Amino acid sequence: MTETVLVLGASPKPGRYSFKAVQLLREYGHRVLPVNPYHGEVSGVKCIASIAAVCEKVDTVTLYIRAELLKNDIDQLIALAPRRVIFNPGTESEEMAAKLESAGIAVEEACTLVLLRTNQF
Repeated sequence: MTETVLVLGASPKPGRYSFKAVQLLREYGHRVLPVNPYHGEVSGVKCIASIAAVCEKVDTVTLYIRAELLKNDIDQLIALAPRRVIFNPGTESEEMAAKLESAGIAVEEACTLVLLRTNQF
């Protein structure tokens, strides 16, 4: 099943895991929406400047930003109402996870790349 996946903190740097996630998600047939206000595109996909600028239903949000930065976006993320949010290694936050869960959004602490490669995405 293909999903629309928002990659929050997507980077145009090929060595970054968020860049690899954009590539691998596309390779697995998912529609990818990279969000980064500082870059125009990631791996050939046009970036969206903010969560507030997303105009379509999103199934999954995969996080590649620190918890301190997520605090600024948490209300927009809850308003987006994705089915789930994946906290990749280094992005974990009990406080942010609790806010998402209380809004009825599933939370998962996992690596998007591993989930994809092991057919658990």
